Amino acid sequence: MFDPMKREEPVVTDEPLYTSLGFTDAEWGLLVGLPQSVLTAASVATPDSARKTRAETAAGLDVIADARLSASPLVSAVAGAIVTEVADPDLGEEPPVIEPGDPIGYAEDVLGRAAEANALLTAKAEPADAETYKHWLVEIAESVVTAASTGGVLGLGGESITETERVFRDDLAKALAD
Repeated sequence: MFDPMKREEPVVTDEPLYTSLGFTDAEWGLLVGLPQSVLTAASVATPDSARKTRAETAAGLDVIADARLSASPLVSAVAGAIVTEVADPDLGEEPPVIEPGDPIGYAEDVLGRAAEANALLTAKAEPADAETYKHWLVEIAESVVTAASTGGVLGLGGESITETERVFRDDLAKALAD
């Protein structure tokens, strides 16, 4: 019989959270590293000013941080790990801006890792977690590419999303499709 006056001590384990989700250290590294890489690849798809790049980074990080409240245990855990490692926008922290020397090569690498993550999730994750994670990655890319218009004068006009940004977002969605 349950006695509310007696509280059970939480079980403390030295096992990392990702092992309870069924992933190895290397697999977890892929899943945790990919959202930040998607953010960066989407941001560098079209060269922008420092102000626009900061806006794009902030938009992507907000989507990442908000996912800590995801109903998906996988997405929630990944988002929590990223915010802990990179920056917590709720605390006013800003992540470092990553500027790859070869944006096209970087995007291709990210798309390759996205396909690898898709195969991993298909093999090891609950279907709902896999779909939520993949949708979340596309949502991150979408938030980044629509965060700041490109071109125009004094903030007027310009494209809300450029062709290279659209291509990256669409290629990401294809890499994550079953």
